[in-house]
Amino acid sequence: MEEKKGTFTYTYSAKEQEEIKKIRDKYAPPTKEETTMEQLRRLDASATKGATIVSVTVGIISSLILGIGMCCTMVWDGGLFIPGIIIGIVGIAGVIAAYPIYTHMVRRKRARLAPEIMRLSDELMK
Repeated sequence: MEEKKGTFTYTYSAKEQEEIKKIRDKYAPPTKEETTMEQLRRLDASATKGATIVSVTVGIISSLILGIGMCCTMVWDGGLFIPGIIIGIVGIAGVIAAYPIYTHMVRRKRARLAPEIMRLSDELMK
């Protein structure tokens, strides 16, 4: 909207206002409390987060150990064939163990979180 007598200019952009609000929300202190549904989602996600980190770490380290064993058997000369096979088997065992570690940790964490999740879900379902 422009006025002819003055130099007043007004522009409004819904996209700019939305972007400003998003940026401001990042820096504003948290004022609202967590809702029951948000608590339920957070607890559900926390059941797998730690287990994922541990199992991926075990899998990566074990695959690197397997690679070292393969290098010993195929690349480096001089009596490293048998130790390379042993190192490779240790790496394979670690890769195989990554998934059972994950399932065991998730099961234990879910068993600990079960009472709280059941309480929150009962509260939401009423």
